[in-house]
Amino acid sequence: MNKIVLCLAAVLFSGSLWAQTNAPGSKREARQREKDEKRERINALSRQEEEGEIVYNKHSVFNVKLNTDGYGIGYEFGKFKASRKSFLYQFELSEKKHPKEKRQALSMDNQFRVNSFVYGKTNNFYQFKMGVGQQQVIGGKGNKNGVSVSAIYGGGLTLGLLKPYLLTVQDQYSEEITATYPDIIDSNYYELKALGFTRGWNQMKLQPGLYAKTAMRFDYGRLNETITAIEVGLGAEFYSGKISQVAYNKEKQFFFNAYFAILLGKRK
Repeated sequence: MNKIVLCLAAVLFSGSLWAQTNAPGSKREARQREKDEKRERINALSRQEEEGEIVYNKHSVFNVKLNTDGYGIGYEFGKFKASRKSFLYQFELSEKKHPKEKRQALSMDNQFRVNSFVYGKTNNFYQFKMGVGQQQVIGGKGNKNGVSVSAIYGGGLTLGLLKPYLLTVQDQYSEEITATYPDIIDSNYYELKALGFTRGWNQMKLQPGLYAKTAMRFDYGRLNETITAIEVGLGAEFYSGKISQVAYNKEKQFFFNAYFAILLGKRK
């Protein structure tokens, strides 16, 4: 009798297990559906790559930029979000030059010094930017050796770094001292030389602000895994206070420029 009960229990347990594993919506079917969907996504991406579309999960790009008012370097990290669309994280370090900056050469003790200082310059104006943006592909490569055209737009925070432009000068007693413009002009000091990049950081002032940009990017990378591109665009910056760059010239809060950049990177 006990053997019969045990056999019936085993049959019922097996039937219940079979029903669970083969019932609609079971875990096994769910896992199979996930595998099929993943395989279909992979196949779709493969077809897009064969047709020249740029398909990736993320990219890293370094760039060198020439602005109409200066120059800079930058880094960009991008994440693929949707068909032909990516979300960008961007960082940049740059310097702005005032259009009236002119280097002066002077002769002293029969020694000719070239470009020894910039007359009237009050501050070196650097900027550190960090922001987000979006890349929208508007023209595919057509093939892996073609050109991809994208629209770029974004913005974020910028931190202006104002480092005093220090010079060694001679006063009326022919003593050498350190001074800045416009005091040099007002006191009739005689300029000898600029003290260089390493001096003045302990007197640096910070000026926070906001920036925005828009651009077109042309990617000439021979393979979809590499990025070799140029970018042309427009940028605007607004700072919380006025920026002094050259003595007796109008101080500005708003800056607008055009730029050209060369980009190199990889996709994964």
